Amino acid sequence: MEKLTYPLLCFQLNENAILGILVGTSYQLVEATQNKLKSVLTDHLMKIYKKDGDYPLLELEAPMLRMIETTMRPTYRIGHSAFPLSYKVKIAMPLVYGEAEPGVFECFLPLLDESFYCYEIGQLEALARHFISNSLDEKGPEEIYRLAAYPMPTMDLVTLKVKEDSFFTYTWNVAQSPKVLERLAERYPYPKAVQRNLAASPDAAWELDDYVAQVVEKLMQQRASVLLVGNHGVGKSAVLRQAFRKLVSFSKKTDNEQSFWRIQAQRFTATSKYLGEWQETAEEMVWELGVMNGILWVEDIVRLLREGGKGVEDSVAAYLLPFMQQGKLQITGEVTPQELESMRRLLPGFVESMQLVELPELPERSLSVVLDKFNSYVKQGYKISIAPDALNTSTRLLRRFYPYESFPGKSIRFLGECVSEAIFHKKSEVSKRDVLAQFIRRTGLPELFLRDDLLLDQVALRNFFNEKIIGQEAATEKLTDVIKVFKAGLNNPQKPITTLVFAGPTGVGKTAAAQALAQYFFGLGQKTSPLIRIDMSEFQHPSQITRFLGTGTEPGKLVQQVRERPFAVLLLDEAEKATPAIFDAFLTVLDEGMLVDAFGRVTNFRNCIIILTSNLGASNRPSIGYGNRMPDDETYRSAISSFFRPEFVNRIDHVVIFQPLGLDSIRLIAQKELEEVKSREGFAKRNLKIQFTPRTEAYIAQVGFHEKYGARPLQRAVEDVIVKELAKWLLENPEVEGKELKVDVDEKGALMVAVV
Repeated sequence: MEKLTYPLLCFQLNENAILGILVGTSYQLVEATQNKLKSVLTDHLMKIYKKDGDYPLLELEAPMLRMIETTMRPTYRIGHSAFPLSYKVKIAMPLVYGEAEPGVFECFLPLLDESFYCYEIGQLEALARHFISNSLDEKGPEEIYRLAAYPMPTMDLVTLKVKEDSFFTYTWNVAQSPKVLERLAERYPYPKAVQRNLAASPDAAWELDDYVAQVVEKLMQQRASVLLVGNHGVGKSAVLRQAFRKLVSFSKKTDNEQSFWRIQAQRFTATSKYLGEWQETAEEMVWELGVMNGILWVEDIVRLLREGGKGVEDSVAAYLLPFMQQGKLQITGEVTPQELESMRRLLPGFVESMQLVELPELPERSLSVVLDKFNSYVKQGYKISIAPDALNTSTRLLRRFYPYESFPGKSIRFLGECVSEAIFHKKSEVSKRDVLAQFIRRTGLPELFLRDDLLLDQVALRNFFNEKIIGQEAATEKLTDVIKVFKAGLNNPQKPITTLVFAGPTGVGKTAAAQALAQYFFGLGQKTSPLIRIDMSEFQHPSQITRFLGTGTEPGKLVQQVRERPFAVLLLDEAEKATPAIFDAFLTVLDEGMLVDAFGRVTNFRNCIIILTSNLGASNRPSIGYGNRMPDDETYRSAISSFFRPEFVNRIDHVVIFQPLGLDSIRLIAQKELEEVKSREGFAKRNLKIQFTPRTEAYIAQVGFHEKYGARPLQRAVEDVIVKELAKWLLENPEVEGKELKVDVDEKGALMVAVV
């Protein structure tokens, strides 16, 4: 028997958890003790060896552990731009090394998933620092801090005994076990046991038989690579899956059995550790597919143009192209028309090597047939029926609020969610009420906007905004107009719901108005806040536009947040401080309600309310005070028109002017802030009731108002004058639990607390 030795790095995470990393392999494990770690890993290695005759290949004579310290400056990287932090971080990184052959040391940096060879032991530390620096330089500050937090490791050894005659002589028959494909891809169709555990949505291509036949013919008879083209939801994936099942069923009746392998584009490069490794992996995969008579189904196929290198010419798609042109590789995938256009522009040969099958959206009659079949499928498989009015309501809502997605996909996905909810709550029917509730959870829209039979209560609407926005009657009127147009269904569905500019001095309620609008429109069902707030002063230089919108490979701050929350109010705060280049790029968003990146990926803004806040024109006005002088609205409009380009101003729906606050408004805001203080956890926990005297409210209104900053300092005044002093008083008087407290101030503003 031959004994193989593998170094085991052990990190003591806490008293009951030790992280073990088996050096030279992909195995990591957390156990309570070091002995348990060794035992589990040894058993796992032996199990693989007995089953497949395989084991990790690692030859290290007397492996050693050394900690390599390096100092670096964490840096945020957006595209080609770098934003280093002001301080450096010291990191100690474990290095495991040993002689692989005389004079040649194989070295591993397990935490970085890096390895290298060293031919002179005196250069080991310098070489290790070089690899550590290069690896850390590609990581963001968060990942660097995570690596720096690892505790100091210890090293142990795990041994495996194998037969001497099999040592380094193990060969693999790819026809029996395609290792690269099994590691990176999954075979389709899935086993029946897996299919039974999938979601309630059916795996069927109803009313798409003609397109299934086209795909089958191109894949089987023409031996071509096939690309399905269509908008989101037209049924591209369903057509592919149905075609694969037909081909597998047909090939089983012949001696030429076919196989289909589903892979994500990023898997080609995800496990690569060194230069050229993913190319080797791709070649092995092509060879295995040839032996298996396999066809590769690439999810997000456009991403093949981004994976692999810095440019498209170094990408995985470019590397696979010769194999496709020579007929050694069949690939299939799906794209939208926008993604197809980007692929043609970036790598035209890749598209030309594939045959296209274009799927249009289903006509109305076919859609009705699909929904009826889906209803029958759910009724048969889950004993749940979907009421006719529920089907009609879902179709109407999806057509209005998701115009950028296509039927039947968006209907099947949404109704599948409703069925899952019915299964969870043990219901036998999905009703219209269930459809409305699910739509509210998904979008945050109130039922008022989803039902035509509910009338808008204009008095309640005005009261809602007057409670949230104090002293801005004209602005409130403009916001209620937006809601009336949306309720009537008269907003342009091909643009954002509306685009507004909030103009006026600071501290008069512009941000509060945006928050109120977000709460009214989208505040019911969403788990996260429906207000996306971006400080535009962070994007003052033209180079920062990539951090705002994104690069070809990574989404920017705006795109990322809108993709996560497509139903939201987008607040671009202090818009005038951003570089004008951002607003030039933003024209398409205001005009068409969407943003398309270099790879054809669409970010949709059509369910967003876009608000820009600005202080433009405020410096040209008289000083803000308690007086009743009305501002000149034209001053603001003129300043906005002069600052932004005409084509941008023309795409703005409304400029909403916020007036300076009068004394009565300041007093009302002070009352509102103090009311919110009463509901804080510390008072509720002590079962305390708080009443503030009119003198307290007047004092807060006085000290919390500033001519330059408006009512913005009010919250700070409440914290300094009321909250901090009340906290001290409560700590000194713990016996007052369950009582009612009267809070007052004296002439100098000192807090006075009395038990009522």
